[in-house]
Amino acid sequence: MSDGSHIRIERDGAVGHLVMDRPDRFNSMDVRMAQDLRAAGLKLARDESVRAVIFRGTGGKAFCAGADLKYIRAGGAHEDLDYLAPTARPATSGFGAIFKQILEYLHSTISEIRRSPKPWVAAVDGVAAAGGLGLAMCCDLVVCSARSAFEWAYAKTALCGAESSTFFLPRLVGLRRAMGMALLNPRLDARQALEWGLVNEVYPDDRFEEEVRALGRRLAALPPKTIAQTKALLNQSAGVDRLDWHLDRELEELARSADSADFTEGVDAFFGKRLPRFEGK
Repeated sequence: MSDGSHIRIERDGAVGHLVMDRPDRFNSMDVRMAQDLRAAGLKLARDESVRAVIFRGTGGKAFCAGADLKYIRAGGAHEDLDYLAPTARPATSGFGAIFKQILEYLHSTISEIRRSPKPWVAAVDGVAAAGGLGLAMCCDLVVCSARSAFEWAYAKTALCGAESSTFFLPRLVGLRRAMGMALLNPRLDARQALEWGLVNEVYPDDRFEEEVRALGRRLAALPPKTIAQTKALLNQSAGVDRLDWHLDRELEELARSADSADFTEGVDAFFGKRLPRFEGK
């Protein structure tokens, strides 16, 4: 899939690579990119000739930084909001509607990844922050380069979590560490992420590509029906059957927080390279 979008599909035998390719914006998502991600994710999830999927970003600086705050701050694009209602336009009193139309596509992709019978691997090379953290955590396995880092980041702009982050984080690291990550916002390096259980393996930077491709081929060689059954049983035991309900809650709550004055202040502070002054409004 290469039609000028920032999402690509590559094949390595029975391994599909879903590539976010917008390095100048740290692989962050506007609506078009989120739409293309959903289309590519659905294609790879349903293609029976694909036995394993590697989900990755380009550039070496970021796996994904979540939603594109520059795009959101600019008001989105009118045509991107048309599907919500014939007269829909970017909200004048907040940014919730713009976030919502991005998250609907991202959340649909996340749901498809979890329902897919094949293994999905997030290959993180660089920073996974905010929505990028959620997109990594929703995969079955996460591997990263030694230079990678993981950060909650939502609260920097007065946002609650979304993109599956509030669902998977406590399941992966425990409630106490999840609270600490969300409230104190540490940036975990690769080794800390491994220790906390956010990632399965850390690869040396100079061998990252080689190791990721070897892992993809190893997974693709597994018995597909058995893997599908195992994934379904593990998902059930972890309560992943409630994921879609939780994603809906995340979408509504994040849209509400994006309509707040604190979010506007947080974004202004982010682009102004200063500390925000939140007032709870």
